[in-house]
Amino acid sequence: MTFVQIIEYETDRPDEMNALFDEWATATEGKRTVAHEMHTRDRENPDHFVDIVEFPSYEAAMRNNELPETRHIASEIQARCTNGPRFMNLDVMRDESM
Repeated sequence: MTFVQIIEYETDRPDEMNALFDEWATATEGKRTVAHEMHTRDRENPDHFVDIVEFPSYEAAMRNNELPETRHIASEIQARCTNGPRFMNLDVMRDESM
């Protein structure tokens, strides 16, 4: 079953966050289990971000979370947040293209 993690946070350092995401993507090439990721910014609050990360399964997400590179980047991201991050862990029950 597809699994989606929603990560919501606020930061006044978005350029640093983007650099961290790029660093993580390079460091985890060939071993991360992320299937798809969307990085979004709130139009009404430019310091508010929501990342939508898709995995093939909950188990794949947990393997990804255990990567040393993921643990490292998570602590770096948390240090740059002014609020959050807050995680929502969701099993996909329906997935339809409309």
